Amino acid sequence: MHSDRATLDLFATTTLPPQAQERDRSKIPDEHKWDLTPIYVSDDSWRAAKEKLATEIPKLRQLQGKLASSASNLADALDLQSELDKELTRLFVYASMNSDQDTRVSLYQGMEQEMIQLGSVLGTEAAYIEPEILKMDDATIARFLTEEPRLHIYRQYFEDITRRRAHTLSKEEEKLLAGASIMASGPSSIFGVFADADFPYPAITLSDGKSVKLDKAALALHRASPVREDRQKVMEAFFTTLGKYRATFGSMMNTNVQTSVFYARARNYETSLESSLDGPNIPVSVYSKLIEGVGRNLSTFHRYLTLRKRIMGLAELHYYDLYAPLVPSVETKYSVDAAERNILAALAPLGHEYAEVTQKSFTERWIDMYPTEGKRAGAYSNGAAYDVHPYMLMNYNGKYDDMSTLAHELGHTMHSYFSNKTQPYALSNYTIFVAEVASTFNEALLMDYMLKQIKDDTTRLALLGNYLESFKGTVFRQTQFAEFELRMHEMVEKGQPLTGDALSQLYTEIVNRYYGHDQGICVVDDYITNEWAMIPHFYNAYYVFQYATSFTASSALSEKVLAAEPGVTNRYLKFLSAGKSKYPIDLLKDAGVDMTSNEPLELTVKKMNRVMDEMEELLQKQRIN
Repeated sequence: MHSDRATLDLFATTTLPPQAQERDRSKIPDEHKWDLTPIYVSDDSWRAAKEKLATEIPKLRQLQGKLASSASNLADALDLQSELDKELTRLFVYASMNSDQDTRVSLYQGMEQEMIQLGSVLGTEAAYIEPEILKMDDATIARFLTEEPRLHIYRQYFEDITRRRAHTLSKEEEKLLAGASIMASGPSSIFGVFADADFPYPAITLSDGKSVKLDKAALALHRASPVREDRQKVMEAFFTTLGKYRATFGSMMNTNVQTSVFYARARNYETSLESSLDGPNIPVSVYSKLIEGVGRNLSTFHRYLTLRKRIMGLAELHYYDLYAPLVPSVETKYSVDAAERNILAALAPLGHEYAEVTQKSFTERWIDMYPTEGKRAGAYSNGAAYDVHPYMLMNYNGKYDDMSTLAHELGHTMHSYFSNKTQPYALSNYTIFVAEVASTFNEALLMDYMLKQIKDDTTRLALLGNYLESFKGTVFRQTQFAEFELRMHEMVEKGQPLTGDALSQLYTEIVNRYYGHDQGICVVDDYITNEWAMIPHFYNAYYVFQYATSFTASSALSEKVLAAEPGVTNRYLKFLSAGKSKYPIDLLKDAGVDMTSNEPLELTVKKMNRVMDEMEELLQKQRIN
């Protein structure tokens, strides 16, 4: 039982409400700003570490041509490469997070660029390692593993590069590709600067007379306005302005996709999709099954859209209505303190250590909590500094979404914490395919906990609607993006032009089908044809589908944990601690989910329909009352 006091805490207003949020970083209390000194105590110490690393990287040359001569030489080379990479990553983390807390400061942008250049140098110096290993026969590697205990942590690595033998090039070719990595990052870097700094974001006047410059943070805020006129104006202004630069965005995207296709062909892959999925050893069928499965279940997505239209009382649902609150009369706000209490209570099924470390993240300044001038938009967790705890960037505004995002990022943080604690550096960096499992798992536990506390029908309806939004945004929207990404890569592979106009035409075709435009389910307004241009994830080839697959995996796992299925919690914690000690498909099988089957998606769709069933029951009850 929860006391009335505890129930009131669930709805405590933020101590810094959005409209009065202090945006001057110097005035934000230190307890709500991350402390980066555990990484490096100062910029000067960062500089000293960077210069030291630059002098140590050439040491790799001393072992070139000698790896097959002894087990100790092979272990020396791999240990040195791992240590250099660990320090390089730590340097980059410090530079990038300092840059993110104020993107207007060019000093840290320059430090990031230095690390990209130094990373290219390291890649070039280490380029001989895999080709030399591939020249060894299996018997030699097996003998070396017996002779040298230091090699045991690289067993998976040996199996992996042997598996990819046909796609590993000669030493000279590998060196050439590694050296080209700086140029390959160009499209993403140009997009980032243009989209975040130089793009002329439009300004509009809202219905209350306030003028708003529609940068990405303002777009996210005002497209969710309860005032329909405002959200229509916001979406139309933003995406129409985006369309004026469609040719520029198309050129950036074309170069980005051409780069992806170039690397795939250089490594003898049939397609860029095969190339991208081969690294983590994910069958191409997992990608195609996701798109096909979601396509089969668009009726469930259309049910959601129809339900949204009904709840909002609209005669016609438009794309600009999709981010508005489902139940605008419910104003659920949560202070950071209230969010911390709710999250800790929700994650209690995961045990004492999980809860204890989660609490540390709040008390030991792992989190940069509030939005400030120049700060990077959005949220993330960064656990790449292996010898230091993970960090989180937030832009907390006190809504349920913010609390849920905090739980989400804490999932990433705990995944990194357990992997870094349990695995050596070489095995600690889990793959993207499993990365979103822990985060969306936490969201599911938080939602389950909140629904158990709240008995008010209108508030329950609002939270169920919020949960429904996660199905929409993570499964259906990300799969829509995944299909678009696949199709544009296929266009380049077939020699077809990838202009801004061609991309807009492709995007319109896909988004109209997903949202049932032609059936009158949701009107996709003409300017939405430009939406693809502002999706940063497209600059990381075949990334977005993993949001959807991870969500379906976490849906299945969270159901089992909440049902107290014997052994499932221990299996889940082992999964969080496994890093990349196995391939991601195998890690999830060990945890209890087979991603090569249709089951995870089918279970997720059933869960989504159950949520809609309860919402419709609540709506019917309200109508009767």
